[in-house]
Amino acid sequence: MMVTCLLTPKGQVMRKRLTELIREMVLMEIPIDLAKREFEAIFLQELISRNGGNFSATAKQIGIHRNTLSRKVGQYPGSLGYHKMTSPDASADPVV
Repeated sequence: MMVTCLLTPKGQVMRKRLTELIREMVLMEIPIDLAKREFEAIFLQELISRNGGNFSATAKQIGIHRNTLSRKVGQYPGSLGYHKMTSPDASADPVV
C-alpha cells in the first residue's frame, strides 16, 4: 500500500481539498460526529471496493480484525452504497 505523506506536493493538494470540504461542512453546520461517521463509511466503502469486496484483505490493510470491520460496516446501513459493501461470501448459496 502506497502512503502519500501530506507534506509532499501531492499530499498538500489532497490536504487542501480536504480542508475545503471541511470548511463547507462547517458552514453547513454539520456536527463533527456525523462528519466522522460519513468519512469512515465512505473510506471503508472505497477500501472494500478496491479489495474486490474482500473483508479479510481490507481488514488486514487497515490493521483491524475482519470481525471489527464487519461490525463497523454494519453501523452504516443505508450509507452510500452499503448494499455494495457486503462480502461476496455472504450471498453464496449454502452447500447442500
